[in-house]
Amino acid sequence: MIYFPDDKPYRELLPGVFMKPLAWGEASMLVEFNLKQGARIPEHQHPHEQTGYLVSGRVRFFGAAGEQIVEPGCSWSFLGAQVHGAEALLESVLVEVFSPVRQDYLP
Repeated sequence: MIYFPDDKPYRELLPGVFMKPLAWGEASMLVEFNLKQGARIPEHQHPHEQTGYLVSGRVRFFGAAGEQIVEPGCSWSFLGAQVHGAEALLESVLVEVFSPVRQDYLP
């Protein structure tokens, strides 16, 4: 699968949290998130491993591993079932990989 940028709309998952799947295969998927300043993803967990990269903005992660603020160029990885949440301190763009594929994020 090759993804070509398009104008398909992002899906709003929570207030101010927008998601667009970019590409996926049998075992992983790549997703872009746009977070409005102040958007908050409450603590949660899922069976998927989640690895990401902050393209722009500023995000505070919190949860079982404590609290950390990340800036552009930072990356992270949450193991499956690890409790985590996030808050956009500035309008932010994140790119994340989930494994296995999050069926709920497929178009």
